[in-house]
Amino acid sequence: MSTAQIAFLKGHGTENDFVIIPDHDGLVELSPAAVARLCDRRAGLGADGVLRVVRSAAHPEARAMADEAEWFMDYRNSDGTVAEMCGNGVRVFARYLQRAGLTGAGDLAVATRAGVRRVHIAKESAGGDVTVSMGKVLLPGGDVTVTVGDRSWPAHNVNMGNPHAVLFVDDLADAGNLYTAPLVTPAAAYPEGTNVEFVVDRGPRHVAMRVHERGSGETRSCGTGACAVMVATARRDGADPALTGVPVSYTVDVPGGRLVIGESPDGSVEMTGPAVIVAEGAFDASWLGTALG
Repeated sequence: MSTAQIAFLKGHGTENDFVIIPDHDGLVELSPAAVARLCDRRAGLGADGVLRVVRSAAHPEARAMADEAEWFMDYRNSDGTVAEMCGNGVRVFARYLQRAGLTGAGDLAVATRAGVRRVHIAKESAGGDVTVSMGKVLLPGGDVTVTVGDRSWPAHNVNMGNPHAVLFVDDLADAGNLYTAPLVTPAAAYPEGTNVEFVVDRGPRHVAMRVHERGSGETRSCGTGACAVMVATARRDGADPALTGVPVSYTVDVPGGRLVIGESPDGSVEMTGPAVIVAEGAFDASWLGTALG
């Protein structure tokens, strides 16, 4: 008796890695338990999250964006929870579309739960950088504090379509092991939880970060987190393109590599970095058992 096969690919952006499920017609329903099983690094395929590739017209959350963006990135964290946006994920998503012959080098639009994101795939090679217009940054304001053990720091509340708490430390080791989420107060500032970024300076307009991603733990990179870090650092340094009319750009090092983040006078943020597909194959649907909805 044959078992249904589900195709997958594995990709990463600065070592923020993803299982990609091509589901163009929206026929595969992945429960939170199934996503967690896929992302399990010992008993599954292993990833920080799952990118399900669906035509916008075939997904109820994306149909309103179908005229603007043919493809919808249905992103899930490794614990199975739904996320609004993933900056590294969008780049890897675009790389998949290019590999599958569904888009070429140049510009395309990708629908996400945080809205449509504009993507540019560099033309020089299949492994060239991918640039994503991440949308406009929001700075909700209010005092936020992050605590690790017996130490606390003030943090910047930054929203890139998903929430972030950004804080500056003397040493990235101050973040601790990041296996569990740092305490962020007041809880009302982030009613659905938040990503937390710890930042140190490396040089002029050059910083490094570690991140605890909501729903995934510490990851090797976080695209929206790097964007939030760039904005928070620029404001700390007195740079605000909306006031000066001058764009600003920072290099942000993450454990898995390097990203270049820029902010325009209109408040929009752009991220450039690598996106790599490393493998593809198929697994038996029965492997997921009852976890497959």
